[in-house]
Amino acid sequence: MSAPNKSYDPVEVEALKPEEIERMRDEALAAFAAADSLDALQEAKVAHTGGTSPLSLANREIGALPPHAKAEAGKRVGMARGAVSKAFAARQAELEAERDARVLVEEAVDVTLPYDRTPAGARHPLTTLSERIEDVFVAMGYEVAEGPEVEAEWFNFDALNIGPDHPARGMQDTFFVQGPKGRETESNVVLRTHTSPVQIRSMLDREPPVYVICPGRVYRSDELDATHTPVFMQVELLAVDEGLTMSDLKGTLDHMVQALFGEGMTTRLRPNFFPFTEPSAEMDMVCYVCRGESVGNPDRPCRTCSSEGWIELGGCGMVNPKVLTAAGIDPEKYSGFAFGFGIERMLMFRHNVEDMRDMVEGDVRFTRPFGMEI
Repeated sequence: MSAPNKSYDPVEVEALKPEEIERMRDEALAAFAAADSLDALQEAKVAHTGGTSPLSLANREIGALPPHAKAEAGKRVGMARGAVSKAFAARQAELEAERDARVLVEEAVDVTLPYDRTPAGARHPLTTLSERIEDVFVAMGYEVAEGPEVEAEWFNFDALNIGPDHPARGMQDTFFVQGPKGRETESNVVLRTHTSPVQIRSMLDREPPVYVICPGRVYRSDELDATHTPVFMQVELLAVDEGLTMSDLKGTLDHMVQALFGEGMTTRLRPNFFPFTEPSAEMDMVCYVCRGESVGNPDRPCRTCSSEGWIELGGCGMVNPKVLTAAGIDPEKYSGFAFGFGIERMLMFRHNVEDMRDMVEGDVRFTRPFGMEI
């Protein structure tokens, strides 16, 4: 048996020569540097660090060397493989950083764009304002009452002390749906011209005290223009109890305008005449723009109130005893107050709407800015 070949020179093994190891290392480093994508880098990794790569094959040759030669050859190959692994990791980090930067640009999302192709809807501001007014009075203990829009003439006129010869009952002001057909005992049927019939129905259906708020749609023979419409929303209030006075009415009006327009708003009453109230008054509220500061002040004119300091809101007064009697309530024991105004007019005040036609034409560009307030 021959002795071990202690004089064997590992340099004579072609794959383990120093210059050959350096060539393999340099080829791997060049391949990694040339890779322009993570996929290309992965292919270069397999080619230069995989099981059949030149450096892996050279590493296998070390096992055939004599013991005293393995250390030097192993060190040489290990250093080369370490340099290759380090170069791979560095290039991989560079390519991943480039990929992430590119993704941030190519896949960026503009969060200011509309989130949905379907445009957002909106509640009609008249509905929203009507419900807000209801909330104000429900919080005060009032009940929301409703009635038919096609109403008997007795509820719409007679019970409210509006006589047969009153101008409001003419064809020029009222839409008549059905006449008495020659029988004087029957009532005409009309499209209600105000929500006051709901007040009559409320008094007939309830025992005093009665506290109701009556919002709803009403009809009058008006031309459609910037300040009038034949179909509009109205809200009326009725309070019937023992000992009610005009001071109660004034306090209620002040609370309403403060709730709808802000603190510091007040009202005033001007004498007027309505068949269903006695005494009657026109109610004005202080101008919500200038708060009355434009009166007598030419340096601060106000277009909203024409520098008068007040804006007309609607009619009010103490319930006429004849109306209480028609509803079966003793006017000697009970008194009441009532007021009413148009919601369209209130909307024009609150939101500076200049043309009432915008409220009825159905253009979403008008309703959308009001949003979905509930």
